[in-house]
Amino acid sequence: MLLDKIIPTSKTELIRKFCPFANSVNSDSRRITYFSAMLQVSELFIYPIKSLGGVALNTAEVTDRGLKYDRRWMLIDDNNRFISQREFAKMALMRVSIEADGLRVTYTPDQSSTLIPFTPETNTTVQATVWDDTCEGTLANPKADAWFTRILGINARLIYMTDDSIRAVDPRYARQQEVTSFADGYPFLLIGQASLDELNTRLQNQIKMDRFRPNIVFTGGEPYAEDVMPHININGIDFFGVKRCARCVMITIDQQNADKNVEPMKILAGYRAQKNKIFFGQNLLHNGIGNISVGDTLKVLG
Repeated sequence: MLLDKIIPTSKTELIRKFCPFANSVNSDSRRITYFSAMLQVSELFIYPIKSLGGVALNTAEVTDRGLKYDRRWMLIDDNNRFISQREFAKMALMRVSIEADGLRVTYTPDQSSTLIPFTPETNTTVQATVWDDTCEGTLANPKADAWFTRILGINARLIYMTDDSIRAVDPRYARQQEVTSFADGYPFLLIGQASLDELNTRLQNQIKMDRFRPNIVFTGGEPYAEDVMPHININGIDFFGVKRCARCVMITIDQQNADKNVEPMKILAGYRAQKNKIFFGQNLLHNGIGNISVGDTLKVLG
C-alpha cells in the first residue's frame, strides 16, 4: 500500500510516533505493510444509556447516527447537563440489557432494577448539554428517574433522543453533514485488539477492552493500526476514520467494580500523548445502513 497516495506526510510521521510496531515504514517511498494480515470484527458493543454499562452483540444494525440503540438515552442533572462516570463512578455498576419491552437497568451492588420502555412515557422535551453541544431530548420515564436519583444521590432525569432530534457531528470533521446520538461526538469508535494487547504488556495489572468503550473491535494487524485507517468497509458499509479518540479519566475506572486508578492513563501518557491529549482508538463516520456482525472482514480501502 502506498501511503503517499492515501495519507499526507504528517500522517506518516504520526505512524512513526504512534504505531511503533508497523512492519515497515520507508522514509523515501513511505510504503507500509501495516494491513497485510486479515482484519476481522471480533466484538461489537452498544451503550444504550450514555456512561452506563455496555451490551455485547453478535450482530448490530447500523443506522444514520450509529449502531441501533447506542447512546439514545442519557441521564441529566438539574442544569440539563449530562451525567457521566467522570463524576459518578458507580454508573459503571449499572448494567443494561435489552428486553422485549425496553431496557432493563440493574444496579449490581443491590441487584435492584428498573425497566425503561423503548417509547418515552412523556411528551416533555428539554434542551440538554453534551460537552459543547445542546440537543433536544424527551423525558423518558418518571419511575426510572426516581430509581436513578436514589442510587446516584442527586436529582437525575433520563432523556431519549427521538428520530426528530438532530445532532450534527463537529463540522471540522464532517464529510456529509453526518449526525450522531448522545455519544461524546461521533457515531462509532474503533479499536484493534492488538492495541489493547500491546498496552497490557506495559501494565502491571491487565485491563479489559471495556475501559475504552468501543463500538467495533477487530483482530489482526499491528497494534494501533486503527490510527491510520482513513477508509474501511465492513459488510458493504463504508466507514471513515476522521479523528483519533482523546481519552479522559473514565479509562481509569474499572468497569467491574468502579475502582479508580492512575492506570492506564499514566502509561499511555508516556507514548500515546500529543499536544496534552492521550489517544487510544479511532472515531469513525460512515456512509450506508445495514448490519455488521462479529466475524465480518474489515477491509482497509485507503
